[in-house]
Amino acid sequence: MSLGTKDEGGVWVADVIYVFDDDLNLYWMSSPDARHSNAIMKNNAIAGTITASNQGEDNLGIQFSGVVKKIEGPRFDLAKKHYLKRNKPEPKETDDVLDGDFWYQLKPQVIELIYEKLFAFNKQKINI
Repeated sequence: MSLGTKDEGGVWVADVIYVFDDDLNLYWMSSPDARHSNAIMKNNAIAGTITASNQGEDNLGIQFSGVVKKIEGPRFDLAKKHYLKRNKPEPKETDDVLDGDFWYQLKPQVIELIYEKLFAFNKQKINI
């Protein structure tokens, strides 16, 4: 997932590995010292994209905007999903899954679906 943030240095895009829940919230772990993490603490409005298409296939992805908050604690429910996505063994409750990082939660407010096969180049907009 690519996140777009803005800070005193201008706009910035960072790629993060994300997981999601049934309410369409997106979660990722990042260092609190990363530029995008610092930008979020000053301005929690962000935009981003997730692209699932490969070369030669129909375009498939989403663009979104919303607000982000930092979450306290290890959140093993999220860590398990995150480890599975990265093909790592499931973490134990005693593991330091964060290793100095924090979880961040994005609550989307607008999602635009890009699915060329069904909608051609007409995005489908969802306001949440």
